[in-house]
Amino acid sequence: MRSDLMKKGLERAPHRSLFKAMGYTDEEIARPIIGVANSFSEIIPGHIHLKEIAESVKAGIRSAGGTPIEFSTIGVCDGIAMNHQGMKYSLASRELIADSVELMAYAHPFDALVLIPNCDKIVPGMIMAALRVNIPSIVVSGGPMLAGRRRGHDIDLITVFEGVGAVKSNKMTEAELGELEETACPGCGSCAGMFTANSMNCLTEALGLGLPGNGTIPAVHAGRRRLAKLAGTKIMELLGKEIKPRDIANEAAFRNAIAVDMALGCSTNTVLHVPALAHEANLNLELEIFNEISGKTPHLCSLSPGGPHRLEDLNEAGGVPALMTELVNLGLIDQDVMTVSGKRMGKNLKGVKVINKGVIRSPDNPYHKKGGIAILKGNLAPDGAVVKQSAVAPEMLKSQGNAKVFDSEEEAVESILGGRVKPGDVIVIRYEGPKGGPGMREMLTPTSAIVGMELDKDVVLLTDGRFSGGTRGAAIGHISPEAAEGGLIAFIENGDVIETDIPNKRLTLKVSEGEIERRKRNWRAPEPKIMKGYLYRYSKLVTSASTGAVFRRNL
Repeated sequence: MRSDLMKKGLERAPHRSLFKAMGYTDEEIARPIIGVANSFSEIIPGHIHLKEIAESVKAGIRSAGGTPIEFSTIGVCDGIAMNHQGMKYSLASRELIADSVELMAYAHPFDALVLIPNCDKIVPGMIMAALRVNIPSIVVSGGPMLAGRRRGHDIDLITVFEGVGAVKSNKMTEAELGELEETACPGCGSCAGMFTANSMNCLTEALGLGLPGNGTIPAVHAGRRRLAKLAGTKIMELLGKEIKPRDIANEAAFRNAIAVDMALGCSTNTVLHVPALAHEANLNLELEIFNEISGKTPHLCSLSPGGPHRLEDLNEAGGVPALMTELVNLGLIDQDVMTVSGKRMGKNLKGVKVINKGVIRSPDNPYHKKGGIAILKGNLAPDGAVVKQSAVAPEMLKSQGNAKVFDSEEEAVESILGGRVKPGDVIVIRYEGPKGGPGMREMLTPTSAIVGMELDKDVVLLTDGRFSGGTRGAAIGHISPEAAEGGLIAFIENGDVIETDIPNKRLTLKVSEGEIERRKRNWRAPEPKIMKGYLYRYSKLVTSASTGAVFRRNL
């Protein structure tokens, strides 16, 4: 066993003594040692209950003959970090989480890992570590929050964000916003919509690294605890069979996950995280694969923020396995890939049926004929940009307007809420990319303000930053190269004409080459906005959004 490195033989008597100082018996030390990475904290609603999930995992491990040893990781709540300096640290936390799990797994050679994340950067961070360390591992998330209810309608966190814009434009009273604040988030779990956290938890399942139900069983349901216990028993089975993460997450599994991504209409942040996972699996995943798979994958589920349904509805309709059976019929799912259940994907899907065709539509009756996400290119984004096309109003799929340029999110928000953005404008927010931010902040505040002020069918927002999974409207992010690297977005001026053509995957700045060259002559790369600590180091190491914003391998 791998753990023999720290517990077996005469020379390890001091090591065993330290285990015994913590109360471990000889029998417990002799068993396989399973690391349980628990991202519990008291600052994230999706993580506040993870102590209970960890206890269930550990019960499963013990019942199957292993010894669980729990350790913790950090986590950032994107909602609480939103629209202030804290959001610069969110994406950057993903690399710290991956590094911390790697560190623990090598410093203390566990035989296997169970990873307990739930929210935005914690899920991909932990999976990145599992793929990097490549010992038997299984992911079990904390599950989604139930939707809130107000006056007979389902609501969620995004309703509150959009309510701020509604108050600013006199379409809602402050008292009504207070009602939303009280009722939108009724309890623990990842926020109730197909936002980034739930997107990644569903894709974990589709990738084969989480058990069926990982993405959709609500946090407060007993089924979530049963799933955690099952994960604890299954890790012992994976250890016995020596099935490792990279045996599961091969190229075919990633194609399965991207097909599910498109059918669900997941967050645009998956276009950052999925390539980052592939990077750790030593696979080269070009952005063009998203357009390729999107082009033949119908959009079958319409969940908040783009549609009326919630994660609990998807769960009741049969969850990710039921959706995958519809994609199997289109030849979009490789059923031969291995999963953490110890079975091939085809066996996991055998006998699974869609229970509610209103939530999971059939391919002959999709919400859209193509998948939820599109990658755009053109002179403004030669390395790519991303848009959640399933959440864009039909009249905004093709548009042309004049640029209104901002060098930070704060400037843009002030202008939007101040009523200075008008129908037909193209809002440009730059120097918010991985390097320029640094940290590539989410732009949920400006996009929610646009929706709340009922401008989402009238304006386009472009940024080298990124968007929350809760964003809807013509919001195009991840523009690469970013402004801080001298991308064309750095040279846009107020009044420039920008053409957006989502169906044809084009994003064009309509300014002559000569004029662009003139503007470039006096440009100098700016210093990072933060010149000390982790974010300064991050800005020096991070790569483009087009490569998943991973760290450079060659330093």
